[in-house]
Amino acid sequence: MDLPVQRRFVGLALRRHRERLGYGVHEAARIIECDASKISRMETGQRGYRMLELRVLLDAYGVPEAEQAVLLAAADPRRAHGWWDAYADLVPAAVQDYFKLENIACEILTYDAYRIPELLQTPDYAQAVAELGRYRPDQATRDKLAELQLAHQQAILATPPEPQLSVIIGEGALRQVAGEPGIMSGQLRRLVELSAAGQQVTVQVLPLQSMMHATVGGGALEILRFDDAVELGIVRLMTASRAEFYQVSPGSITDAVRAFTQLRNAALDPAATQEMLQALACG
Repeated sequence: MDLPVQRRFVGLALRRHRERLGYGVHEAARIIECDASKISRMETGQRGYRMLELRVLLDAYGVPEAEQAVLLAAADPRRAHGWWDAYADLVPAAVQDYFKLENIACEILTYDAYRIPELLQTPDYAQAVAELGRYRPDQATRDKLAELQLAHQQAILATPPEPQLSVIIGEGALRQVAGEPGIMSGQLRRLVELSAAGQQVTVQVLPLQSMMHATVGGGALEILRFDDAVELGIVRLMTASRAEFYQVSPGSITDAVRAFTQLRNAALDPAATQEMLQALACG
């Protein structure tokens, strides 16, 4: 059974802080006057938690205020619904759950070897990518997928407080034609605009000759980071077949950030990236 990433995210933090203090589950259970089994199920994501209980545990564990704020925001039932509700028929529950956490992130790091990352796709490019999938949707579904992309981008790139977005794109993604040639031209122009827009979005291209050194194989990687809470994060891994996996442990976050840093160091800097994008867009 796949447990909600939001529950695993909060539950793992609870366990980490409990163990840091040397408390057992029975000691934690006494804090909120419940069974030890409830603490175990909360920590593994098998059950949810009442906000009051969560606040009491976080205070008892001495969790720093910044980290408490992130965990409480992640658990807040008022955040259970959002822009993604309109696309529930297209978006799996696990991805909806991820969108809830993405909405409170202060930084998003994303890398894709062979496609333009979702947050930077034009509607035409998104439709062309949908046609390449195993299950080719009808036109109405493709149109709704394009709407989904725009809603996602509006939520992240144009709704305060906007997170810092750092993007690395494999050069192969820029040279592959998705749909009609004009679609790719429009997508490249969009990337030029974003790369020159300001400090919120940083775009870098990983050259083909550097891709053999890439530490994330042929799939895609996305990392969510949170304000002043260095041990908290979400890693979203997408395989070449677009299967998705979510990791929340501090070790996984550290490994993913290290991998992204290596990719960033191997990529063209933002200025050289913009030059390449402009050349490809004009070509």
